[in-house]
Amino acid sequence: MEQHIRERFDAKVEASGECHIWTGARNNFGYGQIRINGKLYYAHRLAFELAHGPISNGFVIDHTCHNKSCVNPQHIHAVTKKQNAENLAGARSSTGFRGVHRTRGGRYAAQVGHNYKKHFVGVFDTPEAANEAAVELRKKLFSNNPLDY
Repeated sequence: MEQHIRERFDAKVEASGECHIWTGARNNFGYGQIRINGKLYYAHRLAFELAHGPISNGFVIDHTCHNKSCVNPQHIHAVTKKQNAENLAGARSSTGFRGVHRTRGGRYAAQVGHNYKKHFVGVFDTPEAANEAAVELRKKLFSNNPLDY
């Protein structure tokens, strides 16, 4: 890409921490945006292309840091849509563990979603034990799962 594009891009980045934060416009989902020659680009996709070249067909850009406004080339990589869905940011349950929920009987059930299917792992006495079992299954099923390592 042309030098003036790099300069415009860099002028909208605060690179003082591990994440390089996009300070320009953002969409409603928190992703940075920049308009170049009348075309709107996502900042994280442009950051990838500036650092690594074109994004291959069928690939999306994944944030390993889970920060949508981050444009640090070390925190973004090209993955398939399936791999992007595997790299979710943390827990989505009241237990604090991804894929672990409390049962009516007071125990903890673990399940892992993969390829549009839910895989039941088991029921455990503690949320930690359920989480450990869920992590092990994700390690076997997922090809993009940096949080569990």
